[in-house]
Order: sequence, then structure tokens, then C-alpha cells
Amino acid sequence: MERQIVHCDLDTFFVSVERLLNSDLVGKPILIGGTSDRGVVSSCSYEARKFGVHSAMPMRLARQLCPEAVLVKGDYDEYSYYSKMVTEIISEQAPIVEKASIDEHYLDISGMDKFFGCWKWTQELRQRIIRETGLPISFGLSTNKTVSKIATGQAKPCGEQKVNFGAEKGFLAPLSIRKIPGAGEKTCHLLQRMGVSKIITLQQMEVFTMQRVLGENGVSLWKKANGVDDSPVTPYSEQKSMSKEHTFQQDTIDMGFLRKIMLTSVDQLAFDLRKEKKLTSCLTLKIRYSNFETYTKQVKFTYTSSERVLSEKVLKLFEQLYSRRMLIRLIGVKFSDLITGSYQADIFEDSIKDLSLSNAMDKIRLKYGVDKIGRGISL
Repeated sequence: MERQIVHCDLDTFFVSVERLLNSDLVGKPILIGGTSDRGVVSSCSYEARKFGVHSAMPMRLARQLCPEAVLVKGDYDEYSYYSKMVTEIISEQAPIVEKASIDEHYLDISGMDKFFGCWKWTQELRQRIIRETGLPISFGLSTNKTVSKIATGQAKPCGEQKVNFGAEKGFLAPLSIRKIPGAGEKTCHLLQRMGVSKIITLQQMEVFTMQRVLGENGVSLWKKANGVDDSPVTPYSEQKSMSKEHTFQQDTIDMGFLRKIMLTSVDQLAFDLRKEKKLTSCLTLKIRYSNFETYTKQVKFTYTSSERVLSEKVLKLFEQLYSRRMLIRLIGVKFSDLITGSYQADIFEDSIKDLSLSNAMDKIRLKYGVDKIGRGISL
């Protein structure tokens, strides 16, 4: 049976939500993110992009490029609310749904052609989302996830694109290699130095050449360039929490040791959040004393995955919770109220320096292991 895969993407999602909440922002260039000069742009409107602004750019530079832009700090609670609303609408109608990020979904609607017609069904779903949420959304429909995602990009803003079975290579051929999901900045620079700037050139290369230059990643890119992608749509399920607990061999009141345990736990859990592209808005600290009495305390905050923010929170919780002056047997840290979000730190508060540090540490951990590097504050 021929597969029918849909990729849906909410257009400039954060900006669109802000415009729903404040109609005065419609038509204006908007920058969302950290409002200080040390902050970064987490999202921007199409009006701001015309000036060369893009996400992850230093806010100071963005303001220089587009001095007329309206700065908005952002509200992840609102974004999460609207994201869940869209997910619920899609899940009501689609048989298999994968939530790829806070504003992206994949749908497997294979076999529905004989009942509804996949193209018409997807068009009607898109119109329902726009009607019930007020948010602009684009989609691509093809036989696999890669081509559908690229088709969505071509359909933006607020459009739709269908790529028929057998037409995948022809659709991809004239596009830039930067359109291929997974083709990062370094890979694209390397391919361009080889004279490869369009997907058609990549299609004409031997797969063994790509493997020799880029290893298995080269084979993957070659397959995507040729419209080949068998990866399944993985049914969406929301992870509720993640935690770490330490039971000590000897009950302790060593504040330096307890501080190290808490901060190391936060450091590792924050890495897990970013690795799984998630954010948390609730931290719970658990203490079990030597007499087995157990106490917990939690704090709510704006969605984040920043070690700096979460470390500050856990230390304050400990100050509030530890009042018995008794030996401690166990200490635990839990993150809950998790949502999907592909951002590597506190996107509205952290500076470029914080983001760069987290990114560098994450790369080392992914290559050598999570215990190979840590922040000095946890020592």
C-alpha cells in the first residue's frame, strides 16, 4: 500500500500566538526572546526576516538590523496551551500522530484514500485548525516524512503542497541542499566546497562517494535527496516527568556534598531535557531524613531547560525545605509539566554565552558520555 504522510507546521508559531493575544501586533515586525542586549531571538515575524533577522540571532544584532521591531519577551504557557489545542484537533481525526515539536506534527493517513481522499481530508483538517484556533498553518503531503517536511517549507506561509508518488526526485531536484532535514551548517559548507549546492547534484552523485566523504550521514543525506525515507510516524505520547534520586550509604549532613548531588542531578536532567527536545515548568525536591520521614517541595516557573535557571531553583528549594537539622538519607530531584520544545536553554532569559556553553557541553556529552563534563558550580 502506498504511504500517505502529512507534515503540519504552524507558521511563525510564537508570533502568531502573540498576534492572537494582541491584534495591534498584526503586520508589524516582531522579535520574541530575551529582551536584553545579551538575549537571543527565539522567533521573529516575516516582516522582521526581510531585514535579515532569524531565530538564534543575538537580540542586539536583530535590533540593529530592524530597529522598528516590537520586542516581546514571550509566554511559553500560552504557546503550550495553543500547541495542545492543535494537537487535540489533529488527534481527533488522524489515526497516527507524531508530535515532532511544539509547532510540528507528522500524520500517517495511509489507507484513507479509499474512504475520504487524503488530499481533500488534509485540506479540510487544515481549515478546521485555522477556524478553531485562529492560527496559520501549512502542510505537505507525500509518501514519506522527508519530502512532506520539505513540501511544507515550500508551501509557507499558510499554504499546502502535495508531491505525488514518483514525483519526489523531480520536486526536490531544483532546491538548495539546505532544505534537506539534517543537513547542518558544516555539512552544507563541505558540500558547497565540492560544488554541490542544489539537490539535483546530490542526486547524481554515487552513494559511495557520499559515504566516503560523510560516512553514514552521507548515505542518509543521499537517500533524502533522492526522496527515499522509510522512517515511520511514531505515535505521540507525552512524557510526564523525569527524575533522579540518591540514597546515601551513610546518612549525612554534609552541605557541600548535598549541594553537589542536587546540582549534578539538575545538570544531567537538564541535558536529558535538551536531548529529548523538552522543557519543564515544575521542579520538585524530595528529602528523606534518617528517621524515614519524607518531605517534598515544588516550585513553578516559565518553561526552560537551562541548568543555570534550574540550579538556582533547586538550591532555593533546599533552603526552604531543610529545617529539621537532621541527618539526610535520600535526596531526589524531579522535573514535571514537560512539553515538547526544540530549544536548548531558557529561550527568553539566557544570553548567547549561556546558550553557547550549554551547546558545547551537550556536544561533548553526546560524544563522550554525560559524566565527562559538568559545570564548576556542581563541584
